[in-house]
This record gives sequence, C-alpha cells and structure tokens, in this order.
Amino acid sequence: MVRTSVDLVLLESSFAVCRLPADEPEPGWAQPGSFSSVTRTPQELSIVCEAASVPPEVEAETGWRCLMVEGPLAFTEIGILSSLTAPLATAGVSVFAISTYATDYLLVKETSLEPALSSLRGEGFRIR
Repeated sequence: MVRTSVDLVLLESSFAVCRLPADEPEPGWAQPGSFSSVTRTPQELSIVCEAASVPPEVEAETGWRCLMVEGPLAFTEIGILSSLTAPLATAGVSVFAISTYATDYLLVKETSLEPALSSLRGEGFRIR
C-alpha cells in the first residue's frame, strides 16, 4: 500500500545525536524528554535525545530539530520516507532518520529547518 501524504509534527526541543563506546551501559540522562532513541551496535552506542540532557563530556552533534510523521504507520505502507527525503535532498537538506514500530522521525539541523519546512510544505505536507 502506498500512502500519498502524511502529516508531520515539529517537536519543540533541540536534540543531540550522541556516540558512546559500544560496551557502555545506557545512561540515565538519555531517557527524559519528549523523544529519545538508543541504538546499540558492535561499534557504538548511539543516542538521540534532548540536547539539554547531554553531559558536556559526551561526544555529541547538537542542534537538531525533529519532525515526527503522524502515525501509526503500517509496515505495508511503501515510500513514506522517500516521499519526505527526496524533496529535502533536492533542497540540499541533510537528514538523520529514525523509525520506530509506529512511525518515522526525521531530524534536520536547526540551521536547515526553514528550508526543510518550506520544501516539505511545497510538496503538500502539513506540518504542525
């Protein structure tokens, strides 16, 4: 099933993408806030969380804003991420994508937020 449009919600906080050693336990500071994501691989422990929660000694890329696709989305829906990322790529906006069981999230740098929103609105996406 191909969905032709989705609505997006711009989360209010500023976010950080953090990198910790792969064997590091999940830190308590990673969980509070409106959105967080923790991913462990053999190479790293990657955390996305509100920037205000990140201790200064942690390796982090700050200054991200988060757009949530209003869900839930079925696993059978095709092309949702590409329908969002294609216009952003055309506008020269880099994204960091995260998917959950229910929906997708796109993080864009705060410095690219206005071009990102303009591009998505130009494609007919509603953003609140």
